[in-house]
Amino acid sequence: MIFLSTLFISVLITIALTPLLSAVAIRNNLVDHPGGRKIHSHPIPRIGGIAMACGAFAPLLFWQFGDRFVVAFLSGAAVLVLFGLLDDLQDLPPKVKFFGQILAALVVIIGGGVHITSLGSLLPGVLHLPPALSIPLTLVAIIGATNAINLADGLDGLAGGISLLIFAALVCLSYLAGNQIIGLISLAMVGVLFGFLRFNTHPATIFMGDAGSQFLGFSAATLAISLTQSAPTMSPVLPLILLGFPILDTLTVMVTRIARKQSPFVADKNHFHHHLLALGLAQSESVLVIYLLQTLLVGVALLLRYYSDWLLLLCYFGFSGTVLFLFNRARSAHWRLKRLNPFHVRIAEQLLTIKREGTLIRRVFPLFESGIPLLLLLTCGLAGSGPRYVSFATLFLALAIVVIRFWAPRLLEGVLRISLYLLVPFSVYLAETRPLLALEGLWRTSFNALFGLFAVLILLISKFSRRDGFKSSPMDFLIIILALVVPNLPDQRIQEYQIGVVAAKVIMLYFSYEVLLSEQRGKINRIALSTVVGLLLLALK
Repeated sequence: MIFLSTLFISVLITIALTPLLSAVAIRNNLVDHPGGRKIHSHPIPRIGGIAMACGAFAPLLFWQFGDRFVVAFLSGAAVLVLFGLLDDLQDLPPKVKFFGQILAALVVIIGGGVHITSLGSLLPGVLHLPPALSIPLTLVAIIGATNAINLADGLDGLAGGISLLIFAALVCLSYLAGNQIIGLISLAMVGVLFGFLRFNTHPATIFMGDAGSQFLGFSAATLAISLTQSAPTMSPVLPLILLGFPILDTLTVMVTRIARKQSPFVADKNHFHHHLLALGLAQSESVLVIYLLQTLLVGVALLLRYYSDWLLLLCYFGFSGTVLFLFNRARSAHWRLKRLNPFHVRIAEQLLTIKREGTLIRRVFPLFESGIPLLLLLTCGLAGSGPRYVSFATLFLALAIVVIRFWAPRLLEGVLRISLYLLVPFSVYLAETRPLLALEGLWRTSFNALFGLFAVLILLISKFSRRDGFKSSPMDFLIIILALVVPNLPDQRIQEYQIGVVAAKVIMLYFSYEVLLSEQRGKINRIALSTVVGLLLLALK
């Protein structure tokens, strides 16, 4: 429950702070203006990194860990976020930015004991690198990863999605290695990104800025190095695999600039995401392609974590060579994505006809509108007792919804979303792992089948609704990827927590309420009432 609480504290804080900071940024003209190599066409706030940092720091400070590594990590991250914020506000010179990165890295190296002391079988016979080698190597690795994620932040949701996959892998690796501290920090980062990506996927309403992207790169490198160096059974090559795509992208761009006798630090449009756009892919499609490539690397890291260091390195070189070959081939052959052919056009016309007539939606939506709140209430009724702070939080949110409904109705939808972000995962988790009434046989099969039925209805409504309601985004595909990968990891301890069933049901309910709230157009009194009842059911356990 500490892990689950850490995840959702970080989610809720990030979701609550992001729109507030966005409003402050707009009022004070703290926005990223379009132009030059930038993709967006209108000014967008760029201080989302502050919400991310607060969301990650809060649960770690709440649990009051006195661990040396945690203190050093938070201190180094705070330094980097501060320098990143100053850069977002004033465009710091490169030397000052590098100074901040070096300072942050030295804090975790010296204060937190984060050292690359072993390269495994890559250096046979060398058990421990001397400090004269390990400290500079660690410094270069952390700073390099920090800048790699920073440079990857070129499309809506790109750096955040890549980082979410990295931190999700670190959560699994930490659990398998028995490292609770790194697992909790990684889980807090996952929660931060779940909360932030709702605002940052295309079309983004806020950017993370250098404060956010550098924070992500610094955290990923620090946690990956610390974990693999403290777990002798895990390969020290794993950090390279996990951060492999942004590192490959950065090295390729810099080598290309140097070959053209340009400064490696001058911005251009030679990143992989620029090449994907040039092939005719849309922003969301380009981001999804990179998500899939990063997922491949994460899968390799999880499946081959105990294998030979040379095998992992060979896999990475093979991946890098294949990616570079395909991009070079596409560029030299002037490949362009071909859109709909005549067969697909006929199908699209038929689907548009169904959408215009609206018959399917009129028949399906009433079942969906009534069924989803009832399904959540049934889940809350089956859930057993949880920690006391969950009862207090759900009771507080139930009262908040009632008060806001009468005194500030314009805030009701926002409070409902926050309440559902807490209610859905805790009710599903408690119903699966600590049920008040355990369903068996046909009853359990029928209950689970309801989730499958409503998952189909989500697809029908989101695709055939004539309203401009809920639209899928790359983040939705990212969540599906995680839901498919994590439950199928070959480890019995993970299966014991029924992660697959819990993740699938949580995702289905999240998507359902996103669709429901989008389609209701502010008429959400019935949703508010059912949510209050669900919160009270959970509070009274």
